[in-house]
Amino acid sequence: MNDVLLNYVAQDSLKARPVVKPGMRVKVTQRIKEGDKERTQSFEGLVIKTNKKQGINHTFTVRTVVSGVGVEKVFPIHADNIEEIKILKQNKVRRAKLYYMRERSGKSARLRESSKDPKELNKLVEPKRVELKTEAPKAKVEDTPKAEAPTEEAKSE
Repeated sequence: MNDVLLNYVAQDSLKARPVVKPGMRVKVTQRIKEGDKERTQSFEGLVIKTNKKQGINHTFTVRTVVSGVGVEKVFPIHADNIEEIKILKQNKVRRAKLYYMRERSGKSARLRESSKDPKELNKLVEPKRVELKTEAPKAKVEDTPKAEAPTEEAKSE
């Protein structure tokens, strides 16, 4: 019951986002606050891991190489500071976690591209809504009349 109640409360924070899977090349645009100023920053890379938790706890990890150093960021899908998740391309992978990509560089880090259209992959998916049942289960009412108590005439016989 607690999970249902928590999901019901958190469903207002859920946003329509595309489905992100390992092997996708994505561009994540997020708002960053620095003091009084606010700016947008984009991070482009390969999705190496997704956390398959449902609801507000769903995250994915994006990896890229910047100046010869590997950088990984974990993004919550339904975070308020994420403006857009854009899928650039889909690669064919046969693993759920692409940790082996950490050791690879150059030509060995290439993945085979899928034939799926990126425009079709960028379709937004609405999150599932949880309905909270507040009514208590109704007690069964018997339709048959109850047997009457024996009358005094029946007792005397």
